[in-house]
Amino acid sequence: MPQNLVQRDLPRSRIDSRLPLFGAVMRLLRPALAAVVLLAIAATPAAAKTVHFDGQAVDVPNGWPVFKLAEHPQLCVRMDRRAVYLGRPAPSQSCPSQAIGRQRAILVDPSAGASAVAAPTPEAAATGEEYTGLGFDACAAPSSAAMADWEDSPYRAVGVYIGGLNRACSQPNLTSAWVGEQVAEGWHLIPTYVGLQAPTSACTSCAKLSPGLASIQGIAAARDAVADAQSIGMGPGSPIYFDMEAYTRTSSATRATLTFLAAWTDQLHALGYTSGVYSSSASGIADLADQVGEDYSLPDDLWFANWNGGKNALDPYVPDDAWIAHQRIHQYRGGHDEAWGGTTINIDNNFVEGATVGGTLAEPALPPLTVKNVRPEAGAVRVWIRCGWPQGESCPGRIILRTHARLPLRSRPGAPSKVVRFGVSHRTFRLGGGRSHTFRVGLNSRGRPLLAQRGYLKTQMLVAIPGSRALRAVELRRGR
Repeated sequence: MPQNLVQRDLPRSRIDSRLPLFGAVMRLLRPALAAVVLLAIAATPAAAKTVHFDGQAVDVPNGWPVFKLAEHPQLCVRMDRRAVYLGRPAPSQSCPSQAIGRQRAILVDPSAGASAVAAPTPEAAATGEEYTGLGFDACAAPSSAAMADWEDSPYRAVGVYIGGLNRACSQPNLTSAWVGEQVAEGWHLIPTYVGLQAPTSACTSCAKLSPGLASIQGIAAARDAVADAQSIGMGPGSPIYFDMEAYTRTSSATRATLTFLAAWTDQLHALGYTSGVYSSSASGIADLADQVGEDYSLPDDLWFANWNGGKNALDPYVPDDAWIAHQRIHQYRGGHDEAWGGTTINIDNNFVEGATVGGTLAEPALPPLTVKNVRPEAGAVRVWIRCGWPQGESCPGRIILRTHARLPLRSRPGAPSKVVRFGVSHRTFRLGGGRSHTFRVGLNSRGRPLLAQRGYLKTQMLVAIPGSRALRAVELRRGR
């Protein structure tokens, strides 16, 4: 049955054969994973109805809502909810930034196998780079078009959820091609893995770690996270941040969580990756800070959630002399909507002064002019343009919309007419070398009444800079 049931074990293909302990680790770990799966199954009612989709019959639990994604293009495919999703998640789904929880949903996507992205070769993989500046994180990685729109924002870093049992949102955009494109555009990525949570986690729907298996589970989480990172083009040297949500600090919960995170760090280091941990300042971060100076495997970077609005890397729970070499990220504001370039995303805000993925891919020579993400709006067109000239130079340009219409040769009634081409919009721009911008081009006094009269308008867009030009066909419709 072609169901993508999101509960999963760790496939053998992901195992590094150089580590002989893995067989013993997996034999110990499988009972814990099986318990998690059985718990999820026991919490749901037996299958009681059949859903027909794409020529196939799928048994689904009675009472679960069923969503046809083609009819709901903005719907967030929440894997932490008891629901059935039919089709492929849209690249522009609208998700809350704070979603987290055990994966329970059923996603039936017949196209998933055909759209799988092969792991890139090591030479093509992005790797780690320090970055200082503002960033944001969203539950689902934004589409390339949305990222292009957000070029005008103050952010240059973005957190992406690469995997984990408690990752709540589907990730139709998060591929090796997407990673390479965003890094090439100057974005810095913060890879985040949402695995097993602390035994006293505030997330009631999350799968929790087992105190007696904490070390083994930390090792398994690191291995799985590295496989996830490699599958989307994030190679050795990249940081991976474990998302350990807020929890109640008891002696047993703290001990189990620290054991888990130490194993996570040690295993990431063994596999050539940098270890990071995200958590609430008052729980996970406080517990880690208490280990400074002790015989404990501290993570390389801290990402602390303290929504005090401060755009800095300071936190009262973190000692002033620890994690000071560009090793901190501060999430200073929680989930809210922000709009840039006409695209709205629900995000958390971050001040970044730590390890990210980005900047280390070989930068190809830019073409003189790049035009993409052409999107018609009501009486206007939105277009992303980049000037590929060297830095320090400035290229002037123009954007023209043209259409054809039959016009009379003379003003008197009954005069013969002919089809002519004329402009319905014109604007100029100036871009610095290597820079990009999303422009909105509105219709002029000739184009607006023509669109109102016809209800649609077929136009040709010309974007030109000295020595280069690009043409695109654009159809405008009234009210769109």
